[in-house]
Amino acid sequence: MKRSLRYDASGLIEGQFEPGSRRTVLRNLLGVKSRKEMETVEGKELVRATKKLVGVFDHNHQFSAADLCSMHREWLGNIYEWAGKYRQVNLAKDDMIFAAAHIIPLLITEFESNCLMVYTPCRGFTRNELIHALAAIHVELLLIHPFREGNGRLARMLATLMVLQSDLPILDFSPLTGKKKQEYFRAVQGGFDRNYGPMEKIFDELIE
Repeated sequence: MKRSLRYDASGLIEGQFEPGSRRTVLRNLLGVKSRKEMETVEGKELVRATKKLVGVFDHNHQFSAADLCSMHREWLGNIYEWAGKYRQVNLAKDDMIFAAAHIIPLLITEFESNCLMVYTPCRGFTRNELIHALAAIHVELLLIHPFREGNGRLARMLATLMVLQSDLPILDFSPLTGKKKQEYFRAVQGGFDRNYGPMEKIFDELIE
């Protein structure tokens, strides 16, 4: 669970934990208190949402910031009250501090103009063009971390939809464990310097 850096988040539903969960599960609409159970619920909802969204976004669709909100809401709307809304708490994971909550709307607007409108739709891309598009969008979205929870999985869902626009099979992210997972985190951090090479390498291997 990522830690919140906001000093007074108690008044925000997204800053609260489910009573009885020992601060391991965020406050949710289902009353789930077990982290393991919540992981199962979120996983099932992710599969359902992905299958539905595959039929929503076609080869010609240019993704937008509004799409990200609707995708997040489609996935987690039955679980969290704040699904589909930009976070209002500051977050950090390990040594990485994500974008401050108050500037997320501005950053998302820039992300939409500089990434989503530039790199999608992905039809007619060469392999290298697709890999660069995937890496740039993936890294920049994760550095902003616009939502309270589920940003990594949302970014991977978006990558899957982008790949399908190029008529390639759905990506399998399961190899990103152990050392590969650490490599993945370092690739995200490389985005602070606009260095997308490490993430391009990861997507190249996933597509292969």
